[in-house]
Amino acid sequence: MLTVDTIKKRVSCRTYKSGPMKESDQQKLRGFLLTNVRGPFETRVRFELIDLSGKEREEIKTLGTYGFIKGARMFIVGAVAKGNWAMEDYGYCMEKNILAATHLGLGTCWLGGTFNRSASASKINKRDDEVVPAITPVGYPQDRKSLMDTAVRFLAKSNTRKAWEELFFLGDSKSFLPRNIAGAYALPLECVRIGPSASNRQPWRIVKETDRDVFHFYISRAPGYAEKFLDVSLQDIDMGIAMCHFEVALQEMNLKGSWQNVQPAPPQRGLEYIVSWVGGVNQSIVAFGERTLHFFSKG
Repeated sequence: MLTVDTIKKRVSCRTYKSGPMKESDQQKLRGFLLTNVRGPFETRVRFELIDLSGKEREEIKTLGTYGFIKGARMFIVGAVAKGNWAMEDYGYCMEKNILAATHLGLGTCWLGGTFNRSASASKINKRDDEVVPAITPVGYPQDRKSLMDTAVRFLAKSNTRKAWEELFFLGDSKSFLPRNIAGAYALPLECVRIGPSASNRQPWRIVKETDRDVFHFYISRAPGYAEKFLDVSLQDIDMGIAMCHFEVALQEMNLKGSWQNVQPAPPQRGLEYIVSWVGGVNQSIVAFGERTLHFFSKG
């Protein structure tokens, strides 16, 4: 279900057919949401497929990153407890939901922000210690994109992505990683490169070690994002999306390894370390802050 092909097919959809979603598709999607409850940092998340009224859908237009969603009735809404790496885990899991919907032929569109006081948060019974960092409409895409959909996609630069040389490095953040040196990992890295991100900023930077298959994930933070949404970090959500795409491709290719907190990770000027993928590791027990987490191979 979650494959490189679904990653390539996924695009943001803002205009949907007005008819109801097939009951069979609803059941399959809800079944997936029930199993997708924990990210790589072990934060528990929860999601529901919710049918919003017309008034509630209008409210979302004033709260989300994009205000041009048309025709969608159903939304995937999630909640996560506040804490370290909560945004990364939320982004990782929500992107899995989006890929699962893509596999079913459904359209989606990341709406990131703060939905804590929205009707969608009320319908999911958000607790005081939780946040609703992002939601997505889900439904059948219109056969032809509307003029507004095309305009928003152009303004968001959704058809463009940073070049490989700007994102992936060998040894340090000054030397780009040649594709032939990346070897089998070139495809997982390309799946990261084409991933969605807030304002299409692609904040991920990945540095491969020169002598082994270890990939350090860093974030290049853009000024203003942390202040804009207070307890929701869109760029940390983006890092979770990158981790999801990387891992989905690895799993399909049967490349074993694990997410680890490699400390001290090689410092890179202007970048903040998040996590590392260590290739060829079947199982590891890794300490993250005060918690000890168990990571297993995803091959």
